[in-house]
Amino acid sequence: MNPLTIVAIVLGVILVALIILSLVGKKLQKKSDAAQANITAGAQYYSIMVIDKKRMKLSEAGFPQIIVDQTPKWLRGRKVPVVKAKIGPKIASLMCDEKVFDKVPVKKEVKAFMNGIYIVDVKGLRSGLDTQQEKKGFFKKLRDKAQTMAEESKKPAKATPGGIEPEKNKKKKK
Repeated sequence: MNPLTIVAIVLGVILVALIILSLVGKKLQKKSDAAQANITAGAQYYSIMVIDKKRMKLSEAGFPQIIVDQTPKWLRGRKVPVVKAKIGPKIASLMCDEKVFDKVPVKKEVKAFMNGIYIVDVKGLRSGLDTQQEKKGFFKKLRDKAQTMAEESKKPAKATPGGIEPEKNKKKKK
């Protein structure tokens, strides 16, 4: 077989695979958008006092048994964002959206946009939510320090009355 024919066949198979993946991706995106629209359509604002928040397995989170039974088996072992909160007089376990989980403050009262036990969005009740700064590891600190040093080295030299820096102007006399 000619090597050019083999390359053409491989490229054809890759092209067909990409087309199929794009069609499946569009279909899944439509389903996701419809599900998100359903979630936000029935959601309401509640005033809740957040007690604790963790990522834990669905079976260990303390949700009612019917919720655990309705969840597919392959998802039961995954860790999900869970918020323990006081809603009125009772304490409840709530599931939280991944995007919202980092914004939820602990031991504070917030206004939560919820649909059932699912928190879609949070807003500060009496004040704005403080955005938590991410913890910097050792290497991130080093990289930031190197970037600031590089920026400082790119700055123009300080001008003196003579127009030339004194260090470069001086020559040692012998």
